Amino acid sequence: MPEAIFQFPRGFLWGSATAAHQVEGGNYNNNWARWEETPGRIANGQRSGLACDWWGGRWLEDLERARNSGQNAHRLSIEWSRVQPAPDRWDDEALAKYAEMLRWMTRNGMTPMVTLHHFTDPLWLTDSGGWENEDTPTLFARFTRRVVKALKDYVNLWVTINEPNVYVMSGWVDGAFPPGKQDLKLAARVMTNLITGHSAAYRVIHELQPEARAGIATNYRSLIPAHPASPLDKLPLGFINQVFNRAFNDCLVDGKLNLVIKKLNLPEASGTQDFIGLNYYTRDLVSFELFKPGAFFHERTFPAGAAVSDSNFIANVPAGMWDGLRWAHGFGIPIIVTENGIEDSSDTLRPRYLVEHLHQVWRAANFNYQLKGYFHWSLVDNFEWERGWTQRFGLWGLDVETQQRSRRLSVDVYERICRENGISSRMVAELVPAIFDNLFPAH
Repeated sequence: MPEAIFQFPRGFLWGSATAAHQVEGGNYNNNWARWEETPGRIANGQRSGLACDWWGGRWLEDLERARNSGQNAHRLSIEWSRVQPAPDRWDDEALAKYAEMLRWMTRNGMTPMVTLHHFTDPLWLTDSGGWENEDTPTLFARFTRRVVKALKDYVNLWVTINEPNVYVMSGWVDGAFPPGKQDLKLAARVMTNLITGHSAAYRVIHELQPEARAGIATNYRSLIPAHPASPLDKLPLGFINQVFNRAFNDCLVDGKLNLVIKKLNLPEASGTQDFIGLNYYTRDLVSFELFKPGAFFHERTFPAGAAVSDSNFIANVPAGMWDGLRWAHGFGIPIIVTENGIEDSSDTLRPRYLVEHLHQVWRAANFNYQLKGYFHWSLVDNFEWERGWTQRFGLWGLDVETQQRSRRLSVDVYERICRENGISSRMVAELVPAIFDNLFPAH
């Protein structure tokens, strides 16, 4: 058996990711809590409930599991509705609880990455128009100031907004997220306000903490034409790629927002990203469909032969990770993989998915891309938004009724990678033998 290791750069961050509403539980003061109460909005009528009971204190045992299995970092988010439960009220006890989590991490050798907005908004903000309201960027900057002042002793990696492209697309185009609208004009307004909000937050962070690094986390969807020779397939692909994958981050470079159907100059956004946060899950084949105007004249399918997750939500296409990394490299700044993972309740596909995608990350690092870290989605099974509890992304399983955690094989795989700072032939042979010859060919 060949003996080899794909070694990652020294100081590489190895972590997993969570988001407040998905793991904390017991929050009824944000737009997702209201969304859960609306019939037909969540799969099987499910609710987040206790979630993973982090607000009740079980964050400690989960982070201990992460640390004890070799992880040296963790990405979590701050719930705006807890910190500012009403427009004229701040909750310092909530901030103190977040500080406790972050203090524990730093004292135990784990680097925190903190997200300021991960899909949820306080109800008072929602009721005043949310991100459709031009005042919201200023309110977000005020929230950012309060949080950074309280937590800057423990954090120097900040994600201002998680997946603004998904937030806009799901909330104002396909309507799967609150507020459940399908209005392109409003979608463009929300995108503009998110960019303005990010820019204001970025400047607040650097005012209070000049040495900090701040950026956004973008969901990058690898898109290729279903028929490479077809110019028709390339028409919707080009539109979707620009609006979904490129528009937000490009604007943070030059201050020009290009949504194809609308173009704006937002000079305040120029130069407001210190790193690219890359969330990659899967690839789609795009084909032109004349009779689907509501879907921008296209249809998407997964590549033939790709292994697919439990609910056909994600296909295992590691080559798409390379597409995302190459896109991120084009910005010439550090790259952090802020999310990557697959729903897999039986944990039969995840070990392979994990290793094959990390092999692509290693390739990029080997090409001298500025790769700084990788955060797996997710640490433990959690409430997956409109899909409720029907999808299991955790390295650790969760019994929602009993709150019992269960260790999956993927933990063993990831632990070996974290501790070795690399993917070794010995680990692959022992734990994921089906892909050994692909990664370590004899000839």
